[in-house]
Parts: sequence; C-alpha cells; structure tokens
Amino acid sequence: IAYGCVMKVLINSYFHGKKRIDYILVYRKSSPLVEKRVTFERNLRAEGLMLEKVPSLTNTDIMFVKIHVPWDTLCKYAEQMNIRMPFRKKMYFTDWKSKVMGRQIKSWLPSNPMKLDKEALPDLEETDCYTAPFSRARMHHFTINNRQTFFSNSTRSRIVHHVLQRTKYEDGKSKMGINRLLGNGTYEAAFPPHEGGYRSRHPINTHGAQNHRHLLYERWARWGMWYKYQPLDLIRRYFGEKIGLYFAWLGWYTGMLIPAALVGLFVFLYGLFTMDTSQVSKEICEANTTIMCPMCEQNCKPWKLSDSCVYAKVTHLFDNGGTVFFAIFMAIWATVFLEFWKRRRAELTYDWDLIDWEEEEENLRPQFEAKYSRLERVNHISGKPEPFQPFTDKLSRLIISVSGIFFMISLVLTAVFAVVVFRLIAMEKFASIDWEFVKKNWQFATSGTGVCINFMIIMSLNVVYEKVAYLLTNLEHPRTESEWENSFALKMFLFQFVNLNSSTFYIAFFLGRFAGRPGKYNQLFNRWRLEECHPSGCLIDLCLQMGVIMVLKQIWNNFMELGYPLLQNWWSRRKMKRTESKERTGGGQNMENKVQLPQWDKDWNLQPMNAHGLVDEYLEMVLQFGFITIFVAAFPLAPLLALLNNIIEIRLDAYKFVTQWRRPMPARATDIGIWHGILEGIGVLAVITNAFVIAITSDYIPRFVYAFRYGPCGNVCLTITVGYMNSSLSVFDMGERWNVSEEQSRYCRYRDYRASPRSPVPYDFTLQFWHVLAARLAFIIVFEHLVFGVKSFIAYLIPDMPKSLCDRMRREKYLTQEMMYEAELEHLQEERKKNGRRYHHEWP
Repeated sequence: IAYGCVMKVLINSYFHGKKRIDYILVYRKSSPLVEKRVTFERNLRAEGLMLEKVPSLTNTDIMFVKIHVPWDTLCKYAEQMNIRMPFRKKMYFTDWKSKVMGRQIKSWLPSNPMKLDKEALPDLEETDCYTAPFSRARMHHFTINNRQTFFSNSTRSRIVHHVLQRTKYEDGKSKMGINRLLGNGTYEAAFPPHEGGYRSRHPINTHGAQNHRHLLYERWARWGMWYKYQPLDLIRRYFGEKIGLYFAWLGWYTGMLIPAALVGLFVFLYGLFTMDTSQVSKEICEANTTIMCPMCEQNCKPWKLSDSCVYAKVTHLFDNGGTVFFAIFMAIWATVFLEFWKRRRAELTYDWDLIDWEEEEENLRPQFEAKYSRLERVNHISGKPEPFQPFTDKLSRLIISVSGIFFMISLVLTAVFAVVVFRLIAMEKFASIDWEFVKKNWQFATSGTGVCINFMIIMSLNVVYEKVAYLLTNLEHPRTESEWENSFALKMFLFQFVNLNSSTFYIAFFLGRFAGRPGKYNQLFNRWRLEECHPSGCLIDLCLQMGVIMVLKQIWNNFMELGYPLLQNWWSRRKMKRTESKERTGGGQNMENKVQLPQWDKDWNLQPMNAHGLVDEYLEMVLQFGFITIFVAAFPLAPLLALLNNIIEIRLDAYKFVTQWRRPMPARATDIGIWHGILEGIGVLAVITNAFVIAITSDYIPRFVYAFRYGPCGNVCLTITVGYMNSSLSVFDMGERWNVSEEQSRYCRYRDYRASPRSPVPYDFTLQFWHVLAARLAFIIVFEHLVFGVKSFIAYLIPDMPKSLCDRMRREKYLTQEMMYEAELEHLQEERKKNGRRYHHEWP
C-alpha cells in the first residue's frame, strides 16, 4: 500500500509536478554493461540534464531513467541547434472590405461537413509570431511568458535526443551516442513519453481534452472521424514536423485520388454497359463453328472460340474506347498532383517555420563523426572543421552497395523466371485436365494460380530486401540523417518496385509475343511451350495480375500495420497480468489493491516505431502510386481501390501512432525527401508504359487499323469492326502435325497475322501485320510527345510557390529585421536609464 502511495505521488508529479519528464531511458538490472551506463549517465548530468531512476511495476528486472532538461540547458542547446523561437506577434495588413464581403459569402454557403469545428479543437489556438534563431545574448527579444511552456514538448525532446546522440560512454571519439548503447544492449529503449492516456471517462465536448494525446485520439484517430480533415497543426506539435508532413502529403494524395477514382469508375461502367453490344465480344460468342488450335502438344484437343465468350466480355470491361482517354487523363493527373503538392508543401513549411531550417540545423550523424573523426576539413558554409569522408573510400563503398543492389535485382528476375515456368506447366495441366469447368476456363486458372504464387514470393522476398538495404546503407556511412534515409529509401524502392512489377512487365510486354505458331511453337528448354494470348487480347491477364496483387497487398499491409501491433500489445498486457497475479499470490497481497501504472511503464509496453522511421509508410503509398499510374490503362479501377484503401490507411496510421506505438522522437523536415523525385520518375515512366500497353498489350490499335483499312466501309467509318475477329485469326493445317481424316476439322485458327497454308509463302506475315506494327510505333511516338508536352505545359503554368506566399515571406523578412533593430534600441535605452539612475544615486 505504501509503495502504491509512492507511485501515486510519482504519477501526480509526472502530470502536474514542477519537473517535466522529457525523455525515458530503459535498462535491465541484469545487464553486464554497467560501467558504460554509469559513465554515460554521469556525462549526461555533466551536460546539464537531470536524471531520476524508478523501477518498473510490471517487470522487476526493468529500470526507468527519467530525464528532465532545466531551463539553462534548454537555452544552451537551443542556441547551438539554431532553433527558431517566437519574439513578436505577427501583424497582418488586410483589405477590410474584401474581408467583410468574404464573411458574408461564407455565411450564405452551407457548412463543410469535413471541416473540424473550432470548438472541437480548443487547444489549437497558437500564437502566430515572428521567429528568429534563439540566442541567450538576445533573450530579452523573445516572448517568454512562461519558461515551462516557452519550449514545446517536441522541442524539448529534440534537444534531449541531440544530447543523447553526442554524449560519450567511454574514452575515445568513437564511443558515443545512445544508438550504440541501444545496439550493444546497455539500454533496452529510449523514447519521449506520451502526455498521458488517450481515453477519458468524460466526453470531450463537455469536459475538454485531458492532454494533446487525448485530443488527437478524439479528433483524428477515431474511426468516426474518417470523413473529417486532419488537424495537421496538432499532429505537427505532438509528433514533429516530419510526421506532420507525411500525414499532410497522405491527405493531399487521398484527396487528389477522388477525381481519378470517379473517372476510372466511369470508364469501367462504360465498358460494363457496352459489354453486350461490343462487336468483338459478339463475334467471339457467336463463333460456334470456329475451331481453335490445341493449347498443348499432348492430351489437348481443338476447342471452339465461343467457349471463351465470358473471357472476351470481361476483357471489354477494361479494353474499350475509354482506355486511351483514361491513360492520358492519369498522366496529366500525376503532374497536377505533384505541382499542387509543391504549393501545399510551401505553405506548410512557411506556417511551420521551416523555410530556413535545412541550412541551419542539419547535423552530422554520430556514426559518421565516429568513423571519420580523425579526418577533418573546414566546412565551406560554417567555416568550422568537421569530419569528412575521402572520395576513394566513398567510391569503394558505393561500388559495393551498387553491386549488392544489382545482385538482389537479379534475384528478383530469377524469381519471376520461376513463376513463368510455373505458368507454362500450369497451362498444359489445366488445358488437358478432365474437369470440364477448369478445362473450359484454363486462362483464368493459369493466371489466377500464377498471381497467387507470385504474391507469396513477393512478400517473402520483401523481408530479405529490407535487411539487405539496411546493411548496404550502413556500409555507405551517409553524412547526415536525411542522406541516410534517402539512401535507404531509394534501395527499398528499387528492390520492392522491381519485385512487385517485374511479373507485371512480363505479362504486359512479353506474354504471347514469342510463342510462335502451330507446328512451330517456341519452347522453353525444349520442353514447355510458351504462353500465348487469348484471341481477345492479353489485357485481361494484366488486369487480373494488378487487381489481385493490389488487393492482397493492401490487406496484408493493413494487417501488419495495425493487426500485428495489436496482437503484440495484447500479448504484452496478458504477460503483465500473469506476472502481477503471481507476485500478489506469492506475497499474500489482496487482489483488489491495484496500483495504477505510470505513463512510462505503459509506454514501455507499447510497440516501438520502426528504426528506419517513415520509410515503410511512404514506400507503401509510392508503390501504390506506381500501380495507379504505370499500368492504369489496363486497370481503371485502381484509383478507386487506392482511394478506399487510403481512407482506411489514414485512420489506421493515426490510431497506430496515437495508441499502439511509443511516441517517436519529434523530428523536423522541410519536404518528403527523396520520395518526391521518385514520384516524378514514376510519372515519366507511367507515360511510356501506358503508351506501350495501349499500343502493344491491348487490341485498340489492331481494331483501329482494321476499321480504317480493312473494314467493311474503309476509312469512312472508323468505329465499325464487323469481321475483325475473323481478320485477326490465321489458319493452320492440322494435317501437317496430327493425323486428321475429316475434312471439316482439318483446319484450326490461331491468333496471328499470317498467310494461309495454301498460299505461295505459307505462314508468312501478311501486309496487315506490318500495317498494325507501323500503327503501333506511330501511336507510341505521338502519345508520348503529346502527353509529355501537356505535362510540361501544365508544370510551367503552375508555380511551385503561390505569389501571395512569396509576398508574405518578403514582407516578414523585412519586418523581422526592423523589429529586431527596434528591440535592440529599446533594450539599449532601458540599459542607459538603469545606468543613469545608478550613477545618480552614487554621485554624492
């Protein structure tokens, strides 16, 4: 009972006491590395930090080190880190007539249901002040109303993290940093604490929020807020600018998916409503007398073209007249999305005071300082000596890293080749099986099983790629944290992009292109005949590949992001209850005397954030962006699936950050890093791939050529394709290969443009083949030049920063200089008055 009273006092001091807990270190009593820990903590106290140790209530082997940063230490490191702090309220000059008119117009319009009410976020009223790098010599310039709240919680945590990263635990330049102590087992964890619980017995509307975490849960992380805008300012204040920018980008991306999803749904519905009236589908479904060549050499029989009626109708859903329009629309959409994100990001960096942060506060990684501490040169910007990496060392490490990347990519291609071999084997088995249903739908069976096998291989290799990318990035020894994250993110993207899309590229551009013809089929290892496309085209195989992988991957990612941490936290709580039950039973304590756990104990039982930060979050969305742009011509429903997934993803991530994860270190950032360049590269690749998909994979160009040159009315009516199916099928004499006696079943059809067996040059390419090939090449050139021209023109029209924001920044810079000068004059005058009064009293 006495121990419980002590813990109650500690909890009250945590929430309401004079000493604020800024960071938590966790170690085990049984750890043998006591000397390193003692030296490290002694050096932390020498740096000005205050430390206090308390035992865990859930594990007798765990000890917590609570860290508090006094005011003087905060000021010292805020000056060293060039942290910008407020010093005067902003003044805005507005046109009052336009402001009153704007209010009247807003009062006439209906309220936006997605907007959060001001009453719902009473804690978001921030002082909008001018800021400047903190300086102890000019402390009188800054607006310090309360020393306890002048530095925000995220700023205090960043200062502690800065000290922890640069404090030694042994003699020697390389023996420093909390990361090394976490790696060698001296400490189990290091994290800033949450600001209390995220639930309350009382409703927030009547009693208000207990803390920022509770407010975030009620107004952001709850599933009932899925249609509301995100409170980005509160997210940034609690989790830092880096995480705030991620959620701002994710929300912007999700909002921009709405028009893309609507247009894609319209294209799909157009294909659905015209499916029964499609001339190609009609001809296939009515071809009861058209005999197709066998799909394998043994145990396969000729089949009727009408047997694939359903396959042809499903193909029309995605390969119709709206395909070209939608591909052009998505290429332009990607450009508009990126250009308007630049403007949104510029507004956020201004509002969050990040305009000059990158040049001022980017620090070296402790691992880089430790590795190259003996090699120093003068920084051309700061003029101070700092460690540097020799060019030869950097080049050799880069060569090793690139070699590792190519090796892993070759491993991906090997896995794709194995899937291709599986598809060839499955095709023969399904085409010759006795089960009539599978035999009739062997295309679906082959594609479906191939996609599922490919998905399992993809998810298995992703685990290996993450470890290899982490190893190669550490081998390079990047200079700063942003360089480390960019290098790691690029490797992860290359690995997973190739892993995820290599089989898709195979189906889009290689499936059925090298199959040969009946009687002279190309075989793999002289054993398995290569796949060929369905008479209605290969686009449905590509669509099935994209749809299955996209849906399964989103389900798996959502489970791993939320379901797995929930299971882990549930298991931790279960073990904790068992331990408490055993201790109380053994000690004869009353089970009713329950002690409330302190916040640091609760945080310890939560899951830590990934060691590589937001890379996994960005990677998932960027790969999704590739799915909805690169092959969108084959799957117009991709933006709609992405939109539905992202609506869930935002709340999943919010719930995970607020309730299931320990509070991450509030880091700063000015943009989304290397991901923006990757998105631009995907946008360029999307134009090229969609041009090839429409020209080569789909049947749009062959149908157009037939209607223009070989149709019943020539180039007068370009939309009539009567007889197209018969024109796209060639004839093969089965008597050349098999013993056939009946004249009516002697000939079979196959998909190609070749001469008949009775022509002077049998099975040679016809003139129609060359016309189609020339049209495909011409379409690729025209499509790419047209879309790239439109993209460049749109990018030129949309400036990266709004003009109003540029004017505000220039005026703020001018006013900041003027106010600093005025504040300096006022301070000098006050000093003169004080000195004058002192001299006046001392004169007698």
